Amino acid sequence: MNFRLIFVMDLLNGIVVHAKKGERDKYEPIHLFSSIVSSSDPVHVIEEIKPEEVYIADLNRLMGTGSNKGIIKEIRNRNRNRKTRITVEYGIKRMEDLKEAVEAGIADSIILGTETASMELIGEASKNDSFKDTRVSVSVDLFNKEVLSRDKRMKIDPLLLIQELNEYPIGDVIVLELDRVGTKSGIDFDFLARAVECSERDILCGGGVRSCEDVHKMEEIGVKGALVATAVHDGGIPLSFIREEGSVK
Repeated sequence: MNFRLIFVMDLLNGIVVHAKKGERDKYEPIHLFSSIVSSSDPVHVIEEIKPEEVYIADLNRLMGTGSNKGIIKEIRNRNRNRKTRITVEYGIKRMEDLKEAVEAGIADSIILGTETASMELIGEASKNDSFKDTRVSVSVDLFNKEVLSRDKRMKIDPLLLIQELNEYPIGDVIVLELDRVGTKSGIDFDFLARAVECSERDILCGGGVRSCEDVHKMEEIGVKGALVATAVHDGGIPLSFIREEGSVK
C-alpha cells in the first residue's frame, strides 16, 4: 500500500517525550511510557525503531525556550546510509528561521505550522526557488477544531483554510488535532474526509490514531498518511509496520 505511517519524535530539552493533548509542561520522558524503547535519548530511539519516515518536532523551538538543532543534525547524519526520510517541525516564524533550517540540512521536509507561521510566510516560502531541494509542507494545528494561530488570516474555519492552501505550491497538508495527540481517543473520519475533499494536496492525519484499523479507514477516505507515536509505543501499531520493510495488512 502507499499509505505513509510516519513515526513521530517530540524533542524537549534534548530528550524524546510523550506528547499528550499539547500540554507541554506535563510531557514526560518517552521511556517511562513506551513498551519498545528503554531510553529517551533521540539517537537511541531512532536506532531502536529504524523508521522509514520520522517526523521530529522541536518543542523548544515551538515554545521559544531553545533549540534541538544539534541533535536533529546528528540524527540526520547517522541515518543517511539508512535513507530514513526526516521531516522537522522547527517552530518557523520568519523566513530567517526557514533559511537556518534549510542551510543546516537537518531535514528532507520542513513543516510550517499554523501555530507559529503566518499565511504570508507560507506564501513566500512556498514560492522561494532557493528551497527547491527541501520540501515545504504545512501543518494545520487544531485544538477542538479551532485553528491555532496568531495570524488573523488563519483564524477561520479549518476546512476553509485547507481550501485556501490550494493556492500555494506546498507539499503535504497535515491536519494535526493537538487535543487528540497521545490520547488514542480516535479519529474524526467525517472531518478528515471533508479535508480531503477540500484539498488539492495530500492530507496527512495527526492525533488519535489507535490501530491498523484506523489506518485502513483513513486510506479508504483518501487520507495519504498518518503521524503515529503513542500507538507504536504501546503496541497498537506493530513496530514492523513503520519500518522500511513493513506494510499494513
